[in-house]
Amino acid sequence: MRHLQIALWGVLPYLALVVLVAGTAWRYRYDRFGFTTRSSQLHESRVLKVGGPLFHYALFLVAGGHVMGLLVPESLTRRLRIGEQQYHAVALTLGGAAGVAAAVGLGLLLYRRLRVPAVRRATSRSDRLTLPLLALVLLAGLTATASSVTNPYDYRLGVAVWFRSLFTLDPDVAAMAHAPLVYQCHALLALALFALWPFSRLVHAFAVPLGYLTRPYVVYRSRGGAAYGRGARGRACADGHLTRRVGTRRARSRSIRLCAHRTGDLLRGAERCCSGMA
Repeated sequence: MRHLQIALWGVLPYLALVVLVAGTAWRYRYDRFGFTTRSSQLHESRVLKVGGPLFHYALFLVAGGHVMGLLVPESLTRRLRIGEQQYHAVALTLGGAAGVAAAVGLGLLLYRRLRVPAVRRATSRSDRLTLPLLALVLLAGLTATASSVTNPYDYRLGVAVWFRSLFTLDPDVAAMAHAPLVYQCHALLALALFALWPFSRLVHAFAVPLGYLTRPYVVYRSRGGAAYGRGARGRACADGHLTRRVGTRRARSRSIRLCAHRTGDLLRGAERCCSGMA
């Protein structure tokens, strides 16, 4: 049993980390265009526009709660004069609400994937493994949160100690081995999910387009001189291009004026050239 505990809580976390890092690097090297969710919005959008944002925003809150709970030691909250009961009450309320929201969002996405034929046909083999595993991770986490009401286990003295010890390359196996079974199942399922991460659609989390927040307006010109945008907004460049964001409505009047202005410049230039030759 001692050897099994060392393998689970002293070796397996590092193996999962190696697979996560090496697999992501390999995926980026050989399948860079595969860093995508393979969106199925064209097949169905009514359920997706509710379940998708609900799941993702709630998952951000769940991840933030895990970071605070696992990385912030109890001694720090004690120095900040945050009582133990207050801390656990806030963690139970906010963490439970975020977990339930994430589970509901994932449930909507799974319902959509099972009930919409086109979306079901677009489901890959990795999806059939990743999505149920993700659901099990959420359910195990919710069960652990709910069990803390009747079984007041202080995970900051057990699971959190083991988690922080991984960063010092001296894992505290005993701290995790004495944790309740539901916490151990939650941790093992999470490790399996991290190992599967690079080979599934979850890899798109490493390709968040943060550059969109600071990118400049797109310079574009459509075929036939018709510019597209929400009205005639934008800045006209000297070469006749429009600098603005692409929208859905044609700004034909601005395009016509630009073309006429450019044509007039060409005609005046030709006249000056002919006058000089004469």
